[in-house]
Amino acid sequence: MQLSGDLTMGTLLEHYPGARRALFSAFHIGGCQSCSYELTDTLASVCEKNEIDMNDALICLSKSQAHDIEMLISPCELRELLASNQEFIFLDTRTREEFEATSITGSELMTQERQTEIFADKNQDQKIILIDHQGRNVLDHCAWFRGHGLKNTLGVDGGIDRYAREVDTSIPRYRLELD
Repeated sequence: MQLSGDLTMGTLLEHYPGARRALFSAFHIGGCQSCSYELTDTLASVCEKNEIDMNDALICLSKSQAHDIEMLISPCELRELLASNQEFIFLDTRTREEFEATSITGSELMTQERQTEIFADKNQDQKIILIDHQGRNVLDHCAWFRGHGLKNTLGVDGGIDRYAREVDTSIPRYRLELD
């Protein structure tokens, strides 16, 4: 999907998962009531309301998208990694209830204790793979880990739901009431 000012914020956020984070970080858009927007607002109207040059916003979003893509692996790449003898930490960032209902063999639930242990170890070369339900929060989690010096952290694009559709159809899919 091509970036343009005509995109609604809802469409933009659907196709560019890091857009919310990028716009807030660069322009303080969407973080509070005075700079909030509706999902039906266009990017152009949000930029106009916040006195932001449209080209600056498009450049910011394009760079953010490229950065986000670097932090993701596909479900097929995860399958290959799981089949290899490569050592890595595989953390499931979903709730305990979701993890206990269905998970991928080799993954472990990311608890506060486990996260603290990994952050304290500070092994910057350690590969860490994060997975969530549908890939909606994994980029934020990756950014959090990378921000703590764990630069070899990647997230699974589309989460366990996409993995179940494309790689292992024996994994039960589910829908959260909040989706």
